[in-house]
Amino acid sequence: MQLLYPWFLVGLVAVAIPVVIHLLQLRRPLRFLFTNIAFIREVDLITTRHRQLQELLILVVRVLAVVTLVIVFCQPFFRPREKDSRMSGLGSRVFVDDSYSMQLSGVAKRSLFEQAVEQAGSLAEHVPVGERFNLINSGSAWLASAAYQAKLRELMLKGHAAYALNKGERTERDEDRNTLYVFSDFQKEQYNADWLNEFGTKRSVVLVPVAGSAVGNMYVDSTWLDDTFVRVRTNTTLHIRLRNGGSVEVRDCPVKVFMGARQAAAFRVTVEPGQSVSSVVQLQVDDTSLMEGRVVTGDAPVTFDNSYYFTLQAAAAVRVLEVGNEPAAQQLYGNEPLFAYSFVQPQRVDYGVLRLANMVLLNELTVVDAALRAGLQAVLKRGGTVVVVPSSQSTGHDSYQRLFRDLGLGAVQWEANVATPELREVAMPTGREPFFRDVFGAQQRPPTMPRVAPVLRWARTGTDILRLRDGESYLASFASGRGKVYVFSAPFSKAYSDFVAHALFVPVLYRMAMLSFRNEQQPAYRLSQGAIVLTLPQKAGAAAANGEQPDKADFRLVRDSLTLIPAQRVRDGEVRLEVPGSMDAPGFYQVQRRGQVMTTLAFNADKRESELAAYSAAELRKLIGPNRPNIEVIEGGPNGEGLAALQANETRRPLWRYFLAVALAALLAEALLVRFGHGRAVPNQAALTT
Repeated sequence: MQLLYPWFLVGLVAVAIPVVIHLLQLRRPLRFLFTNIAFIREVDLITTRHRQLQELLILVVRVLAVVTLVIVFCQPFFRPREKDSRMSGLGSRVFVDDSYSMQLSGVAKRSLFEQAVEQAGSLAEHVPVGERFNLINSGSAWLASAAYQAKLRELMLKGHAAYALNKGERTERDEDRNTLYVFSDFQKEQYNADWLNEFGTKRSVVLVPVAGSAVGNMYVDSTWLDDTFVRVRTNTTLHIRLRNGGSVEVRDCPVKVFMGARQAAAFRVTVEPGQSVSSVVQLQVDDTSLMEGRVVTGDAPVTFDNSYYFTLQAAAAVRVLEVGNEPAAQQLYGNEPLFAYSFVQPQRVDYGVLRLANMVLLNELTVVDAALRAGLQAVLKRGGTVVVVPSSQSTGHDSYQRLFRDLGLGAVQWEANVATPELREVAMPTGREPFFRDVFGAQQRPPTMPRVAPVLRWARTGTDILRLRDGESYLASFASGRGKVYVFSAPFSKAYSDFVAHALFVPVLYRMAMLSFRNEQQPAYRLSQGAIVLTLPQKAGAAAANGEQPDKADFRLVRDSLTLIPAQRVRDGEVRLEVPGSMDAPGFYQVQRRGQVMTTLAFNADKRESELAAYSAAELRKLIGPNRPNIEVIEGGPNGEGLAALQANETRRPLWRYFLAVALAALLAEALLVRFGHGRAVPNQAALTT
């Protein structure tokens, strides 16, 4: 047997009260008158013996009543042996949801986080002395009651989602049979049946939901640009999708857009619960430097997601590399500042520079060697574009076949009579083709189209951009890796095509180059995403491609005085940074390498945190179902009464009821002894006869 409140044992000093009463014989003497006192001595002897026995019995039942009443206040209990074996003699494991959604107000205008901390603290108030706790939020150490409550008071809200209770903590382990308590709002966006399945069927789990009030919550779901190629001092269209993640309509919510310290736009929106609206604002960048932007919503009381951070930067020049014997696009790209054009012959290719190009144009190469094919695969892997203009010479057909196979295009067929080309007219493209969006204006009469003589054809596995009038493809695009491959069916030389001299040549090659551009970083990231991939600057990327790998501690994430060193890996001109688990505050973080700022990244809280719809206790029980008897849902209630009842009824067998029954029985026995315990004196028969 164990006592929940052993300090009540000091009440045993009350046992002295009936003992003192018994010793002092605090009784009022009675006077009897007799006509004959011959046998008075015998009667007195009999009465004294009877009274001594009666008073002794009364003393015993009074002491028993006092002792049992004191034990009742001590809350005695018995822990079953099977429960002891499952508890492993350690105690309870506790997880308190410290994600931003717990900022929602609940009972008595207190946040859900404050309620969860209070209820978690109440566990230590209803356990035996010596019981230990493991607060998962603070590590794996087992703590005494006082240290556990001190750690609870140190908890703060973080940007990570509630399922930060990782899979390792949820997975059932043979050596861990301690009861796990989870205090959370149990958002529907995060918790599901699969999350519950990872607890297994043996580990005892107690879910304690804390319910919040019904409010609206406006937050930025996403932002995007019409054109990823942002130009300096040119209007850029920014789309902002706003969503109400609460259960109440948000009316006339003010929204402001800032670029740096300057307010760029302001408007108001009204959104029904669970619905989204999109708004459009026009922004401009004044130079090529990266600008920090914010979208600020003015709703309350949930404010952790009122600021959405993003970055905007004018696009760098598109790197175009032409590989061939004679340049065909030098005048096209070389005179335009939007492009960084370079031409190289196939035997002089710098493969470090090639891997960093946005677009590589293969212009009628006789043979495509293995090294060049590997370099083109690296370009496509990082999201670049490869344009293939075939050669009319048949000596390199095998190398082209290997190239198309490596790029994932499959086999192609070569025309038999390429020595005597027959020019055929290209059909006018339709305005529905996305490639030619905003290219053609209103045409008063049909334009003259170029004429070409194809030297190869392919199966229709790609997307035709330009076709001949007979339906055969002239220019098609194929997805390959993260990039795209464009293939012409005819060379650019005059004998096989007049496309280079045609007006369509400029918009087609411009469009290819513009579509090859990829932002080196996204406008915004989420704290919950595992990793980010950044393109290194050209010099650093070329060095990495040549085998010069930076140290592991080269790249750091810096925000104000906070410096984090993420896990990192450099490969093919890109660096992959793992988002540290300790990075839990939204905002702007600089990426520094050896003290130099490479770029600035914008991080925001997981948008699932902004969806406030949560399971009630009844819905949680329904989600658990009958097949998980080891998982129980308890409503904590004010001051943790529900948890106290659980601990009293489930984790131990209470004995106070039995001691209370004994105390009542002792009091009843005392009353009976006082009422009916007075015996009648019987005189001595010899004395009576005399």
